[in-house]
Amino acid sequence: MDYFAAMDVSLEQSSVCVVDGTGKIIREAKVASEPEALVAWFAESGLKFTRIGLEAGPLSRWLHAGLTAARLAAILIETRHLRAALGAMKVKTDRNDARGMAQLMRMGWFRPVHVKTLPAQEVRALLTARKLLQGKLHDIELGIRGLLRGFGLKVGQVSKGRYEARIRELATGHSVLEPVTAAMLQARASLRAEYGSCIGCCCGSCAKTRSVGDL
Repeated sequence: MDYFAAMDVSLEQSSVCVVDGTGKIIREAKVASEPEALVAWFAESGLKFTRIGLEAGPLSRWLHAGLTAARLAAILIETRHLRAALGAMKVKTDRNDARGMAQLMRMGWFRPVHVKTLPAQEVRALLTARKLLQGKLHDIELGIRGLLRGFGLKVGQVSKGRYEARIRELATGHSVLEPVTAAMLQARASLRAEYGSCIGCCCGSCAKTRSVGDL
């Protein structure tokens, strides 16, 4: 008989449900959200699984890699399609979601998600970090402008290279603004340095990934 499984992934523990070809629930439990723990749990069942479904997500991709490495037939499921299919459930719990997902895996009512290779995931992580640093850098610069504007001090149009000198010029001699802006400029300098490092990492990783045709 064919057996199907699904798991509702959470940070600490995932709800796992196993059904047979008729839809009968065979086994269910809460299992640590770690590849080793999940692989061991499926191995203990002694069953051969046709499909094991996980809702697509950052943690799910990591678990999926661990399950497939152990030769388990893991599939990432498209989130919006899954939520629409489970939307009619009256009581939403992790356990019920896992049960519903297991039935969808049994009937084939799911949309698989393409799983990016590790190099592609690494580039994505670098780009996300770069965007975050860029956003925080922009926030600090706007914050400094706002602080100075409250005292009638206008930064005006200034290049990135002249920004720090212009801020120090405006704040010099002010007992409160001078130390406050100095601290914020120090934070800006640190962010700019890390942002530059991140750009270097991104360029190298992008070139490496493109060389294997996975962007």
